[in-house]
Amino acid sequence: MIKTGDTLPEVARGRGDFEDWIAAGLGSASTRVVDVARGERLPEPSACVGVVVTGSSAMVSDREEWSEAAALWLATAVEAGTAVLGICYGHQLLARALGGRVGRNPRGREIGSVDVTFRAVGDPLLGFLPVRARLQASHVESVLELPPGVRSLAWSALDPHHAFRVGERAWGVQFHPEFDADVSRAYVRARRAALCAEGLDPDALGVACGDAPHGRALLARFARLVRAGGDVTPASSEPGGAA
Repeated sequence: MIKTGDTLPEVARGRGDFEDWIAAGLGSASTRVVDVARGERLPEPSACVGVVVTGSSAMVSDREEWSEAAALWLATAVEAGTAVLGICYGHQLLARALGGRVGRNPRGREIGSVDVTFRAVGDPLLGFLPVRARLQASHVESVLELPPGVRSLAWSALDPHHAFRVGERAWGVQFHPEFDADVSRAYVRARRAALCAEGLDPDALGVACGDAPHGRALLARFARLVRAGGDVTPASSEPGGAA
């Protein structure tokens, strides 16, 4: 797991951090966390069978040295056929690594529980999702242009590129599959001043936060895909069933 940042301090004290929630969703005890934002060194891509890139409060468009180095590493991992899942910042970093463009979302901040529409029938990772799913999000930057030859597999009212796939085994998702409603509410509370300044209603956004079981199911599915080395059959326990 490539750790690119930390969650809110008040959340981390009681709930843990991005890597804890992602690992719980993956259901894997063999995950190694590499904190690239604090200078930890990544292994050779060939040493990894699967990679998850976490979210962050940093901005991909700032092109910090550690972030740019991680982008180069990701490009090599994708070329080597390693299974990759980029989440939020990781989604944007993967897009940048492969030739896409990332910047401030001209449609504004997206935060809380959002409706995401999927066009992913037959996709090994996303194909089990319903056409519309409620998921958690918190971001001000977005993928403004996808990498060449890549199409969007999901969108929301504020972001046309909520998910994409590159090749057979690399995906980016702008939403946070590891967040639950309580974590989303904490982000809304923490961003209250900014939300008010942007003309948004933090109280309404907080009330609208709800459970999003499809996110946890997606992480479990990615873990099975990595272990299987290819396609996986949708499990009956996955919310939404087969597309």
